[in-house]
Amino acid sequence: MKIKATGPLTVAEYMKEVLTNPIKGYYMHHDMLGEHGDFITSPEISQVFGELIGVWCISEWMSGGKSKSLKLVELGPGKGSLMDDILRVFSQFQHLLNSCDISVHLVEVSPKLSEIQATKLTGSIIETKYDDDSSAYKNGVTKCGLPISWYHDVQDVPEGYTFFIAHEFFDALPIHKLQKTSDGWREMLIDIDPEIPHKLRFVLGSSNSILATLIQADEQRDHVELSPNAAVIIQKLASQINTFGGAALIADYGHSGDKTDTFRGFRAHRLHNVLVDPGTADLTADVDFSFLKSMIGNTVASLGPITQQDFLKNMGIDLRMKVLLENNKDVKTQHHLIESYDVLMNPCKMGQRFKFFSMFPHSRMESIRGSSIVAGFSELQFS
Repeated sequence: MKIKATGPLTVAEYMKEVLTNPIKGYYMHHDMLGEHGDFITSPEISQVFGELIGVWCISEWMSGGKSKSLKLVELGPGKGSLMDDILRVFSQFQHLLNSCDISVHLVEVSPKLSEIQATKLTGSIIETKYDDDSSAYKNGVTKCGLPISWYHDVQDVPEGYTFFIAHEFFDALPIHKLQKTSDGWREMLIDIDPEIPHKLRFVLGSSNSILATLIQADEQRDHVELSPNAAVIIQKLASQINTFGGAALIADYGHSGDKTDTFRGFRAHRLHNVLVDPGTADLTADVDFSFLKSMIGNTVASLGPITQQDFLKNMGIDLRMKVLLENNKDVKTQHHLIESYDVLMNPCKMGQRFKFFSMFPHSRMESIRGSSIVAGFSELQFS
């Protein structure tokens, strides 16, 4: 354990070590998604979810002026299910998109998941490049004929008109936990319990004046979770959208600056103590959307967060489900469709807890002031 050699770790250092250590990191060698993994995501529950994200992309591409080129970038693509569903929708609307030069770019740190993504999206195994000057470590062609590349960092993705998709990405970024005391904000650390050598514990460290500058002046909570990594990434996305155009759609479980301690672990679809058996469970924390909004400032316009229930309803999930149920008479298939719809939309399941947040150039927002229609964030009218 690194703590024995270096002393107490910040929560961010602990998360980074546990999740992305090249040798023992949880993300590096596990297939953690799906029924037999540790957690399941919306794209794995129903293809309708990814299809509606694909419709969102096409709607925004059209509303944004039908750019002649489009980089479709997904951060943390999981098994590739979401991108696979998006690209299937793109293929169905090829008559609209045939004048656009589209390329796919995936930001993925896990060698295991990048292998699964490559097989799903290209239908073949793509070798990792170790001695190439290119910033991409894999290159290929999707099953629908689009160029696709993999990167370790979003900073390495080529710039241009881009749609960024981040589904359950920001929640896995390392966080710092700060506690308000009579001496100001002090950082929570993770240390070895001196009385039980193999047990970890939280301890209160010294003040962190640098991190404290990220806390809003009017902060009312006495405990906050901050992610400098998230700040860097969201500012990168906002800056690129402002310069080159495009949009970002972020979907994650989160809040608007009202929650405190959300740091937790998941193993085999159950909550797991974050300090027990590190490296065997996923570590995550709710996304603070108010923090993300404060980090982008006025660089771009933003909408949300709104609930997943509202976003999918606005995107027409009810109409899509009606069509699917009418076209599938198999009772088992109908039952699965209804069950998956309930998981996505039920307020007690994913419907309320997951939020959608989007960023656009200011020019995009100015162009719709008269109608106030933005896909997913306003109710669309279907005829």
